[in-house]
Amino acid sequence: MQMLDLIRRKREGQALAPAEIEAMIRDYTAGIIPDYQMAAFLMAVYFRGLDREETAALTRAMIASGEQIEWSSIPGVKVDKHSTGGVADTTTLVLAPLVAAAGVPVVKMSGRGLGHTGGTIDKLESIPSFRVQLTREEMIRQVKEIGLAVTAPTGKLAPADGKLYALRDVTATVESIPLIASSVMSKKIAAGADAIVLDVKVGSGAFMPDLESARELARIMVDLGREMGRRVVAVITNMDEPLGMMVGNALEVREAIAVLSGGGPRELREVCLTLGSQMLLLAGATCSDGEARRRLEELLAGGAALAKFRRFIAAQGGDPAVVDRPELLPRATDQVTIAAPSSGYISAVQARLVGEAAMLLGAGRITKESPIDLAVGIELKKRLGDYVNAGEPLAVFHVNDRANLETARERFLAAYILAAAPPTPQPLVYEIIRG
Repeated sequence: MQMLDLIRRKREGQALAPAEIEAMIRDYTAGIIPDYQMAAFLMAVYFRGLDREETAALTRAMIASGEQIEWSSIPGVKVDKHSTGGVADTTTLVLAPLVAAAGVPVVKMSGRGLGHTGGTIDKLESIPSFRVQLTREEMIRQVKEIGLAVTAPTGKLAPADGKLYALRDVTATVESIPLIASSVMSKKIAAGADAIVLDVKVGSGAFMPDLESARELARIMVDLGREMGRRVVAVITNMDEPLGMMVGNALEVREAIAVLSGGGPRELREVCLTLGSQMLLLAGATCSDGEARRRLEELLAGGAALAKFRRFIAAQGGDPAVVDRPELLPRATDQVTIAAPSSGYISAVQARLVGEAAMLLGAGRITKESPIDLAVGIELKKRLGDYVNAGEPLAVFHVNDRANLETARERFLAAYILAAAPPTPQPLVYEIIRG
């Protein structure tokens, strides 16, 4: 195989054979193909795209590049959930115990945050002594005992994707839809769940800025899952503003506890109920959306979901006392109120800028190697459509280091547009795409 020929043909918009793609990924993973040639290929894909057969071949090749896990020793349909990334998106911390409380086993591998988006593993690490690295045997035992386990993935799962993603990140090719689809699905399928619910974010805080591109990405991922023997549903959800009211790791754990206790922001709760209902349906635990939703609402109201979260924390070595005493979570030393510069209705929020402001405070990473502060972040006081008076608090920054405080304040305020009239309400859930 001549890599130069593949680059040239893709640059000209020609389709590549599955065998060629598989050989290319195998050689790249082995270090035979250098980064500079793969970077050229990725840029050709960014401009010319991949057809469905090429995308499927790329996905299969990345799955085959490493370990493939199976959970057949765990009874029942094992479900997983994946989000394409957002701000104040605390859904996994709510969904995993909620769905497990409904009797559906949840086996999940989650990642760390990068850039403006948060990571589930970072959030869990803010719980004192919580273990985020579990062996396969520990996961099987824990899921059999309590119905769920969440762990950080090892480098053995789809290592080709890890190499390609790092290269995409520095070559401005992250936004390519077929590359996103193959990246997500290769990891999810290699991780072994029987059923997968995809939360595809669309809006100012998402990789997909418009509904059309989000719908295209969702459809490709659902089709890939079906072709590879998985039950997959994609839910397209709104990320035109932060989903919850807390942005930052320990802050988001506090908010997840509030939702599991029957409270919390309406928007976060609603998206969790929608995603959770689809997880129950895929697992065959209920027969309709309405039945699934009612069951989940009962588990929240009756305390079963919160009790499952408490057991989950204890099972992974964390201190379950945080459920009843959230003050045991890391807390910042300083709180700084960010006031509205003028009066008006909040007519638009650039969620990405809010996430970037939290990152500047230390809640997120600029690079994968960047340290983070689990205690810091942003506590929002207003939502899209709310009226705010000049000088009224828009948010409270939870701060340990003031070095980037002014830059974070400027970034945060740039996210908000105030107007004389309220904006037209937009749905939280745009549509559900099934296989």
